[in-house]
Amino acid sequence: MDRLDDAAITTRLAEVPEWRRDGDEIRRTVVAPDFRTAIAIVNDVAEQAEHLNHHPDIDIRWRRLHIALMTHDAGGLTEMDFRLAARIDAIAADHGA
Repeated sequence: MDRLDDAAITTRLAEVPEWRRDGDEIRRTVVAPDFRTAIAIVNDVAEQAEHLNHHPDIDIRWRRLHIALMTHDAGGLTEMDFRLAARIDAIAADHGA
């Protein structure tokens, strides 16, 4: 998958407003209602990640999930990162986060 240029990244970030760019990654913090819900979100994200064969970095801190996406093979951000970001947003919303 081809790495996106800065203009494309800016355009795609507007479509996932919860995410911010941090160098060659995009990041988001999801705050779940409780720990059990946070784990349910992680499980649902894991299912999507496996389906897409694209895996985020997730740091779990009680009910806060710090999520980072980048395409390691491309050395930066690709369409796949933004596709998974949108799915993570939908999962978080489904869980009330």
